[in-house]
Amino acid sequence: MMPHDVIKRPLITEKTSIQKEKLNQISFEVDRRANRISIKKAVEKIFDVNVDAVRTIQVKGKVKRRGLITGKRKDWKKAIVTLKPGERIDFFEGV
Repeated sequence: MMPHDVIKRPLITEKTSIQKEKLNQISFEVDRRANRISIKKAVEKIFDVNVDAVRTIQVKGKVKRRGLITGKRKDWKKAIVTLKPGERIDFFEGV
């Protein structure tokens, strides 16, 4: 897989903002077939940084209802990437 196929999008929430500032960790939604090694290589290639560690989480999709109809969101995979000290990724520069 190409690096842009592995990394789908960064996750920007209050919790991930705190992780970014205090722990130097960035969270991404990744392809469900990706493993830690391919995620590490993809992040290093796309953002030109050095990765210290990668943790992955399988997130189950929520069951949602709209009236009488019940559906389910898709399952997805989250990766929390810890960068080496001194490394940085800025998604919103100058905002």
